[in-house]
Amino acid sequence: MTKPSLPDLLHAAVSAVGGTERPGQVAMAEAVAEAIDDNSHRLIQAGTGTGKSLGYLVPALAHGERVVVATATLALQRQLVERDLPRTVEALHPQLRRRPQFAMLKGRSNYLCLHRLHEGAPQDEEEGLFDQFEAATPTSKLGKDLLRLRDWADETETGDRDDLTPGVSDKAWSQISVSSRECLGATKCAYGAECFAEAARERAKLADVVVTNHALLAIDAIEGAPVLPQHEVLIVDEAHELVSRVTGVATGELTPGQVNRAVKRAAKLVDEKAADSMQTASESFERVMELALPGRLEEIPEDLGYALMALRDAARNVISAIGSTRDKSVHDEDAVRKQALAAVEGIHGVAERITNGSEYDVVWYERHDRFGATLRVAPLSVSGLLREKLFEDRSVVLTSATLKLGGDFNGVAASLGLSPEGVEGDDVPLWKGLDVGSPFDYPKQGILYVAKHLATPGREGTRGDMMDELAELIEAAGGRTLGLFSSMRGAKAAAEELRGRLDNPILLQGEETLGELIKAFAADPKTCLFGTLSLWQGVDVPGPSCQLVVMDRIPFPRPDDPLMSARQKSVEEHGGNGFMAVAATHAALLMAQGAGRLVRAVGDRGVVAVLDPRLATARYGSFLRATLPDFWYTTDRNQARRSLASIDAAAQADGK
Repeated sequence: MTKPSLPDLLHAAVSAVGGTERPGQVAMAEAVAEAIDDNSHRLIQAGTGTGKSLGYLVPALAHGERVVVATATLALQRQLVERDLPRTVEALHPQLRRRPQFAMLKGRSNYLCLHRLHEGAPQDEEEGLFDQFEAATPTSKLGKDLLRLRDWADETETGDRDDLTPGVSDKAWSQISVSSRECLGATKCAYGAECFAEAARERAKLADVVVTNHALLAIDAIEGAPVLPQHEVLIVDEAHELVSRVTGVATGELTPGQVNRAVKRAAKLVDEKAADSMQTASESFERVMELALPGRLEEIPEDLGYALMALRDAARNVISAIGSTRDKSVHDEDAVRKQALAAVEGIHGVAERITNGSEYDVVWYERHDRFGATLRVAPLSVSGLLREKLFEDRSVVLTSATLKLGGDFNGVAASLGLSPEGVEGDDVPLWKGLDVGSPFDYPKQGILYVAKHLATPGREGTRGDMMDELAELIEAAGGRTLGLFSSMRGAKAAAEELRGRLDNPILLQGEETLGELIKAFAADPKTCLFGTLSLWQGVDVPGPSCQLVVMDRIPFPRPDDPLMSARQKSVEEHGGNGFMAVAATHAALLMAQGAGRLVRAVGDRGVVAVLDPRLATARYGSFLRATLPDFWYTTDRNQARRSLASIDAAAQADGK
């Protein structure tokens, strides 16, 4: 039997999902197929509207070997498993003569734990060991959530938290879930045969395509113990998010509250001497943290060093001693011991890591008004880890709408541990970059307006001229505005000011769930939506409700961000340009994502307005502009207003 051609397969899949074939999608599918056949690596930029999920799914399914697809957002995971994969598998079946299997796999704490549901969560000593369902009053929010979870447990097929709608609070979910460290293991657990997490793993082992998230991919790479099944091809979608997700997984933290809870959990399981030394170490750590001031610790202060060594040594003793003492009053001892061990091992790991003091780690204090001080440690860079763990023994395709920064792939490639494109050498994974473009005609559909006449934004204080400019732009647009701010404080200040000046409804992130806010924004063209980070990447509102996207300033990282400033300094010490490699790259990624909110469909029209003159006047401005979609560019404020007014008039004439 002749092998079906890739164009025929792609045509069948696109028809099945009711889409339109795009030249960029065809080019992408061919590049993915080539990478899989050659066992090589690709970075593929595919603009909004390309249909990139089919661009990689079709060649992956045609290949026949197991493929892992890792995404950053829950929305894309759902789209793949509930819509794209079922339709594509059915469409390709007649030509492939097989139905590839697919499955979703997440970290263990995403699944309901039947042991914890039925036996109760081991509680801290002062709360007593009780059935959490009886203890939470049925009328409280927690009580209602727990009762609903108990009912849901009888009907769910997956036990996956994301299948529960509406969702529940983290506190409620923590009562019926466990981390991988706390899990008893299927063979030791009375509910092992029915375990949702184990069932998900088994489905993944049998699947041809496993859909997971960046965090689980990071855990698989970092912890050494394989979580994902063996696979020949890895496709990383939303790849611009990968470095920050891997950094998040590789970051450790210690708080006095967390140490205190671990001490209480372990107290009944070890002899008095081990418990006392852990308690003493916990108290001295708490005293040091009371005086902690936020900021990076380039050297560990002496008092913190002593406290961490004491904590490390006491935790090590507790880990050795757990199990040598048995307290008859402890109910469900295996689960209590496992939870205590997990808590103490976590503290031991972070305390030892900071005490050992690697030059590749950054350590800092954070302070929160409600929760007090936190000690954090994160890798200076994850590029070495990714180069070593990601690109060995498999073909890797990384794709996103924003992978070219300043016009090429090398910036993102460097953050992934890759050398510049085409550079060969020992232990250097070879890769090729491909930009398949976008089906949108950006110069005709959008304008990039930079308010060159405004004052350069300072660190503090309100920007009166910026508020005037923003109000005038919104009025010209008739509402229809997505306001992207570099800080929540800036978003709140603008919302408060403009609610008093304009008739348009202004929604503010945090005043309602993000989903509800986006729904309300999309439903009424006169409405504006203001917010910060999650709006820069998480809004998909095609049509006339979003015809003006405003960025208040270039979103550089804060100068006092310990990790970013440490990374910048490290690049400079190695002879590079730290500002361009770290701060400008960070801003470019965010701005490209933010500008991408404007044009979501072929008929969309609008303006991206940047209220920061540095985009037009600073030397790095051209680098940032080269990362944005190829909109028609102007610094003429009257031109921007006229264009917005005519777009608004056209939308109103269409009754929108």
